[in-house]
Amino acid sequence: MIDNPLTPESIGLRPAREGDEDFLRLVYAESRREELDRVVWPEGVREQFLRSQFDAQAAHYLKHYPGVEFLIIELAGTPAGRLYVQRTPSEILVMDIALIPEFRGRGIGTALLRQILDEGQASSRIVTMHVEKFNPALSLYERLGFRIAEDQGVYWFLRWSPVAPAAIS
Repeated sequence: MIDNPLTPESIGLRPAREGDEDFLRLVYAESRREELDRVVWPEGVREQFLRSQFDAQAAHYLKHYPGVEFLIIELAGTPAGRLYVQRTPSEILVMDIALIPEFRGRGIGTALLRQILDEGQASSRIVTMHVEKFNPALSLYERLGFRIAEDQGVYWFLRWSPVAPAAIS
């Protein structure tokens, strides 16, 4: 575990770059660990499956979400997770936010989501995300003000709306 204290200044984001693929694959694999641990896999098959799913997800995001940003979350310069986000004039879509286990539960995701919500508030844009119904972070999203906008089977489509400024009298 990292000994660095968590401060807003210690959390950073940077664009994913060449050389980050192994780390991004690790983050993806860790985000699916609980789900995939329920299956007995022949040797090597789980790794093949994760590789193909990671590749398919990346290709899907690039094809269907113009301008998607693939960001590495860092804590005091150490890679801790990933944040994929798409910004449009009316919406900020949090496509994926995931941390590797040793960085979970330390307020990193909360701090980043608060920054995104502040950006949404300042620019009068809604913030949306899809979340699996069994995701333990759902209670965090609800505390931050996200509401279920649509039931999409395995996923909830969540929406956060900026607060309208008070009218000047």
